[in-house]
Amino acid sequence: MKIAIGADHGGFELKEYLKRTLEKEKHEVIDVGCCSKESVDYPVFGNNVSKKVSDGECPRGILICTSGIGMSIVANRHPNIRAALCYNKDAAIMSRAHNNANILVLGSKYVTAEEAESIVSVWLETDFEGGRHQRRLSQILNNNC
Repeated sequence: MKIAIGADHGGFELKEYLKRTLEKEKHEVIDVGCCSKESVDYPVFGNNVSKKVSDGECPRGILICTSGIGMSIVANRHPNIRAALCYNKDAAIMSRAHNNANILVLGSKYVTAEEAESIVSVWLETDFEGGRHQRRLSQILNNNC
């Protein structure tokens, strides 16, 4: 799968770890930065990943910052984006199964590299259930709620 990934300085090390893991699993990873632990502005990288997913260039994206909150806010401003901040595997499964999340957001302060790897793995493996969940997503997309 083609996956866009981006982080700010607070998520740089976790991004690099996940990028290597995803590439080993034969995913095509599009890294939009950042490129070091030097301080940067997270909206730049959140926007870059979100545009790639929103425009259909990548079916999924991963964003990482210290808490995950800022990246979540940035991502969900884009059309067709359903970004979910997940700190554990159960939340990641629900974000896909019930909400068809297409961007996973992680907070490097709250998950270890190994936990993040497990979260990403189940998030990529979980399918959207559709049904009543699709009806609810349609209400959101049509501003009918």
